[in-house]
Parts: sequence; structure tokens; C-alpha cells
Amino acid sequence: MSIPALSVLDLVPVRTGQTSAQAVTASLALAQRADELGLRRYWFAEHHNMPSVASTAPPVLIAAAASRTRRIRVGSGGVMLPNHAPLIVAEQFAALDAIAPGRIDLGIGRAPGSDPVITQLLRASGAAGDVERFPTHVQDIALMLRPEGATVQFTSGGEYQVRATPSASGAPEIWLLGSSDYSAQLAASLGLPYVFANHFSGHGLERALQLYRQEFRPSETLSEPRTFLTANVVAAGTAEEAHERALPQLRMMARLRTGRPLTALETVEQARDGLAAAADADEQRLIDGIRSTWFIGETAAVAADLAAFADRHGVDEVMISPVAGAYADEPLDAAPGRVQTLEQLAS
Repeated sequence: MSIPALSVLDLVPVRTGQTSAQAVTASLALAQRADELGLRRYWFAEHHNMPSVASTAPPVLIAAAASRTRRIRVGSGGVMLPNHAPLIVAEQFAALDAIAPGRIDLGIGRAPGSDPVITQLLRASGAAGDVERFPTHVQDIALMLRPEGATVQFTSGGEYQVRATPSASGAPEIWLLGSSDYSAQLAASLGLPYVFANHFSGHGLERALQLYRQEFRPSETLSEPRTFLTANVVAAGTAEEAHERALPQLRMMARLRTGRPLTALETVEQARDGLAAAADADEQRLIDGIRSTWFIGETAAVAADLAAFADRHGVDEVMISPVAGAYADEPLDAAPGRVQTLEQLAS
């Protein structure tokens, strides 16, 4: 059984008592450590108006991470395209490719990344938001990112050249992201690499990968299907510590799925004490169900499980979301549990 390459998906988690600045500092330090450890890529998600998530603007975070790293690929996991005009996305990622040539990934998703109120605010200008045009917008971005740019054809006659940057020497690698048959089939039809959001919803993974591989059509940029898997992971020196560090994120996911008010992430102590005090059997069952789909435990066991997971689905890379929480006495501008997960698995 081969050991898969490792990458990182970062939502820039914000815990109790932590400022956004401290959370971003911790994530950028994590990106630097991932680079030093030889991991393959580091992606930032796009979510909005969530008390526990500071990854609202992937291009800004990607630029900061790119300037602090040397070799690792950095990108979005992903840009939620209905929130943005295609030209803006193309210009931002062309600029990022100029900052870090050959190291930029543009992962594109179709979901809004927030609730209906925030979605409405994001689309208030009317420049984006047409979900039905998502396939066309993906293709438009790919064309505008090419060094030769794209050509706009006017119905009245004539042409207009559009380039994301004046003189590109390359282009970001575009990935389609999703958690449905739709995204898998679209990626296949466009000949793009594809990632199923297994860390968010493992339901439908096997079918999505099967559809993508069966229906894939080669393109100018990709001759055969290319995909990897995402997973929520906590690795530690002992299984007990790993399961404790997973509790804050598990409790947050339980709140999200039951529609309860969201908060900043609890510390390990707060999550442990809160779960014990609540004695809520329904919450415990929900947490147990979520936990069963994550990779949590002593390092050797987690590494073996990740290798088996990758082997079972025929991929050579796993992108981990290191969801280890923090103890109350740990620094607010660092994420020791998340760093530990990367270090132990990379070794």
C-alpha cells in the first residue's frame, strides 16, 4: 500500500478569545511549516460571516502564504464563483500567478459559502450570482487566464480582446470542487481536475468519482482524470489527546447540522466540560456519527488509515483539514495541535 502525498485545506479557525489577526498569524505559520515539511499544496476555503472561520477572502490569504513559502503550491479550496464576477477572479489569480509563478491553484466551487442573507449581500452589485451560468463562467475564467487571453464576440459584429493580466508567462491550475454528481460530471465534460468535498460530506463520494472517471473527456490541459481526496484529520502522540483535540470542531459541526447558533470554537476544556454538562444523548449520537467519518487517533494508526483510504479510492494525494483544537493555555497566535498533526503525519 503506497503512502499518499499530503496537502492542507485551511478554514483559518477562530477559537474563544482569539482575534482574527491571531487566527491568520497561526494559519500563515502553519502554511510555512507545511512548506518546510514537503507537503504538496495548501488551500484556503471561502466562508462568510461565521464566528469560527476567518477564511473569507482566499486570494488575500493565498498572497500572504505565497510570500512566506518557497515551494508548496498555494490556492483556493475554493473560490465560490457565484459570489464573484469571472473577470475579477481571473485578474486576482493571474496576479497571484505573477507573485508565485507555477505555484497557484484556482479551486472553484458552486456553493455560496454562507447563509441566504450574506449570499444576497455578496451579490448585491449584480455582477455575479447567476448559478445557471456556472459552467460558462468557469470556461470564461480559463480562457481569460491564458497568455493569449479571450475574445469577446459582439452580436452586432466585431471582437474585443480580454486578458486577466497584460503579459502572462503561465496560468494557475484550475480545479473544480463539489459534493454532488453535478460537479463531477461538469469537471469530466470540461476536462478539468476534480475534488470531491469529502471533509464536508462523505455521502456520494464513490459515485462522484466513478462518474468523473467514466465521463472524463481529455482537454488541452489534462489528458486523463486527476483527483484527490479531502479528510478531517487529528493526529497526536496518543489517541486520547487526538480525540480531545477533535472535540471543539465536532461540537461545532453538531451545532451547524442542527441549526443552533454558531460561536467561536471552544477550547478543548470548554468542549469537554460542555459535552459532559449537557448530557444530550442526541448531540452525542450526532458527534459519534461525525467522528466515525474523520481520521482521529495516534499517528501511526491515522497514517495507516489515510493510506488505506487513498488506496481504496485510487488516488495518490489526500488533502487534510487539520481540525485539532487548542487547550486553554496554548498561545492565541499559534495552533500547536494543527502543527502537530502535520508534523507527525509528514514524518
